[in-house]
Amino acid sequence: MGKILGAYLMPHPPVIIPDVGKGQEQKIEKTIKALNKMGEDIAEKKPHTIILISPHGALFKDAISIMGISTLKGDLSRFGAKNVKIEKENNLDFVKELDGEAWEQGVPTVLLDEERIRDYKLNTDLDHGAVVPLYFVEKVYKPYQLVHINYGMIPREEQYHFGKIIAESLAFTSNDAVVIASGDLSHKLTPDAPAGYHPSGQQFDKTIMKLIQEGDVEGFFSLEDSIVTEAGECGLSSIDIMLGAFDGWRISTDVLSYEGPFGVGYGTAIIQPVEKDQNRLFLDCLKKKSDEKILLIREREDPLVRLARRALEAYVNEQITIDLPSYTQEDLKIKKAGVFVSIKKDGQLRGCIGTTQPVENNIGKEIIRNSIHSGTQDPRFYPVDRDELEQLVYSVDVLGEPEEIFSKEELDVKKYGVIVEKGFRKGLLLPNLEGVETIEDQLNIALKKANITKDEKYKMYRFKVERHK
Repeated sequence: MGKILGAYLMPHPPVIIPDVGKGQEQKIEKTIKALNKMGEDIAEKKPHTIILISPHGALFKDAISIMGISTLKGDLSRFGAKNVKIEKENNLDFVKELDGEAWEQGVPTVLLDEERIRDYKLNTDLDHGAVVPLYFVEKVYKPYQLVHINYGMIPREEQYHFGKIIAESLAFTSNDAVVIASGDLSHKLTPDAPAGYHPSGQQFDKTIMKLIQEGDVEGFFSLEDSIVTEAGECGLSSIDIMLGAFDGWRISTDVLSYEGPFGVGYGTAIIQPVEKDQNRLFLDCLKKKSDEKILLIREREDPLVRLARRALEAYVNEQITIDLPSYTQEDLKIKKAGVFVSIKKDGQLRGCIGTTQPVENNIGKEIIRNSIHSGTQDPRFYPVDRDELEQLVYSVDVLGEPEEIFSKEELDVKKYGVIVEKGFRKGLLLPNLEGVETIEDQLNIALKKANITKDEKYKMYRFKVERHK
């Protein structure tokens, strides 16, 4: 019966490899020392299989992807180090068992075999999220099969559930394994960081490393969505899956290092299973808390938000467009305005469509129209299906009249939305959005939406919104 021997949080900055860093790697010596130690720890355990979770391969919005081809290989040629390469045999027997068990338990996965890779036009090379951690393993240990997983943009509780399924599927085999959670922490630690600076970055990293040290699974799932978004991380879902692999186990944790000299947080840790513990069966508890959170949101729902939710639910469930309920407040039946309806799932955008000028006879009908369009016609997402409805969180923005402005100094990202216009090209961004901290951020996103370059002359308008949650 196969089991998990241990798990490792490993960052993946290519600069840490001498052929890439060319001396810059000396600035992260603590991380290098920790990664070497983890490589040695894996070599001592002699696992048959390494299960690696990465954020940088085939990322799906609605499923976890599992590589299903016989040979897994990749290098760091895009970083100028083509000689740094990995080539390993995939553990296909385990992969098929894992994929089947995940679907059996209701966790969506995509098995990327040759046919699907062709259909999706995917690159099969291992990403740097895999190559960099495995570089430190390969120094001291080579006789292992590899399983490569990319987390999906699905609820965090489902990522955790998938981790538990990894452990359960492994028990059906004779293969012992270790899990590597590949991921960097905040990318916004300093003003010169790759993603810019946000004060939540340092707060996020400090909290994550403390939670790992304490083995506090419930604490991970109590993180505020806004802090996670503002931190600009890429490792949290990898950690969620890793922790799920130890559901029902008491664990010991050893945080080896943390540093962030390039404005990106690099944390390292080893997690070891100690013994089974019924008090650490967290999956049902996490799902219950998630349901309770949604229920509380529903109880506190603004009337406009309730209208948006019921409109989409009726359309998805019954293929009907509802009329305005008789109890709708009078001004929604009389006034006209542009309206945006935003839909989120597990803190991630699931759809957002609106109108800058009204196209319906009143605000109420505008909300109904745009809620249905947000859930079914946003080109960035698949249409919402019935199984998702209970997990969705809505907000409604009622737009004030736009006024033309002639300088970006007249903008305020918290107070005003912005419209940019050049001929028939137009881009709009709402105010007070997570991750949009400066006027430059706001303008750049609006211009990109409109396909307008910064060098072109364009008109600007600002507007206020009345936000309902």
